[in-house]
Amino acid sequence: MCWDCDHPAGRMEDHLATLRRCIDARGWAVQALDRDRAHPPWAYTVGLTLLGLPELVVTGLPVLEGGRLLDAVAEHLTHTCLPSPGRRFSLPGGPLLEVVEVARPWAHLLVSARLFGEGIAALQLVHPDSGGRWPWDSEYAGVPGGQPVLGVRARPPGG
Repeated sequence: MCWDCDHPAGRMEDHLATLRRCIDARGWAVQALDRDRAHPPWAYTVGLTLLGLPELVVTGLPVLEGGRLLDAVAEHLTHTCLPSPGRRFSLPGGPLLEVVEVARPWAHLLVSARLFGEGIAALQLVHPDSGGRWPWDSEYAGVPGGQPVLGVRARPPGG
């Protein structure tokens, strides 16, 4: 076995220390998980809780693209109001997004929950596929494994 396999607790503590340094410097960090067989890639923020904001999560985007999106939206949210579930918005140069409240953030954002407790809140940034279809549309054709939606879609305002 390798050192990391023999000392998983030490590895996690090192990882958490790195995330804490990022959070101290910037206000948040991004935790990403690459595609794993049938599971699509996904990423989420760690640290927005300390700013009084919900953590953010995106599924079904390549890791780097998801990380850039989360950084851009997190930066935006630190200077503006929080979008409500069901609202659609986009940032310059970014995809159209719909906000979904994550039903059980502690079950999906494990590092955030470990650092800040199971009472964390989270919003998912759901995006359409290249044809403009959303994961709840029958013709959705996203990445292999799809784009899991981690909560119940809210009725869009005025919809």
